[in-house]
Amino acid sequence: MLDALTLVTGVAALLLAAWCGWAAYRDQPTKDWHFIGMAVVFLLTLIQLVVGIVQLTRGEKPEQGTTIFVAYLLGAFACIPAAGIMSLSERSRWGSVTAAAGGVVLAVLEVRLFDIWGS
Repeated sequence: MLDALTLVTGVAALLLAAWCGWAAYRDQPTKDWHFIGMAVVFLLTLIQLVVGIVQLTRGEKPEQGTTIFVAYLLGAFACIPAAGIMSLSERSRWGSVTAAAGGVVLAVLEVRLFDIWGS
């Protein structure tokens, strides 16, 4: 796995979490700018998914097993869209809290992906 891509995705997820958390602190719902931020983070996870699959097809193997690696890779890919959809259904400060929580969860998944792949 590309270490730099995992790091950038994790940092972007934490920045998104802080941004949405700040909106929740100010009692604001998620706005269009937040969804643009979510789209950027989602694009990073899409690139990560493609890179991970390419590396697996080239014969590279994660240290802790392919099945768990693919499961975490798919979970990371689905995390931000799920949080975005849930924040759309709750158009209050709790939508921002949901988006912030999705960013934190994605950051944790990125750390775990790094650990599973092994460097």
